Amino acid sequence: MNVLVINGSPRKTGRTRMAASFIAKKHNGLLFDLSTRELPLFNGEEEQNELEDIKELKKMVSESDSVILLSPEYHNAMSGALKNALDFLSSEHFSHKPVGLIAIAGGGKGGINALNNMRTVMRGVYANAIAKQLILDPHCFDYDKKEIKEDPALLVDQLVEELEIYTEALKKISKN
Repeated sequence: MNVLVINGSPRKTGRTRMAASFIAKKHNGLLFDLSTRELPLFNGEEEQNELEDIKELKKMVSESDSVILLSPEYHNAMSGALKNALDFLSSEHFSHKPVGLIAIAGGGKGGINALNNMRTVMRGVYANAIAKQLILDPHCFDYDKKEIKEDPALLVDQLVEELEIYTEALKKISKN
């Protein structure tokens, strides 16, 4: 499965980036890291489509079999950086594509709103956000190793396995 992992945090040292990097490495996925990219504020103007980071984002999403979106929860929603990146994309890139959703919570405030927010946007671009979703709290991380701890990593593996089931089913349907 050709999975694209999108780090939806603008922070270079945050848990979201840590989780996205860990997942991409463990599951042989590609990583599009918003903390290292130069995406302008989406304005709908055609010249933005010529920017290298925008062209690469569109290409990577289009060519992937599935996508995993990760976002911190900021003020009861996904990060502005992730929403901005998604605004450059459309059903042309996401139609019927299986998408896994992971929120990185600050602890005590949930993460469910970020998941719901991402799910709503995925519905708007005709993606298939899978039912299994995940919230990773601060205690889920090994900060020294810069990775997800063993038990939460098993939950991530289960999400990736479900994403793969949907991806393979879509491939079979598409062949017919």
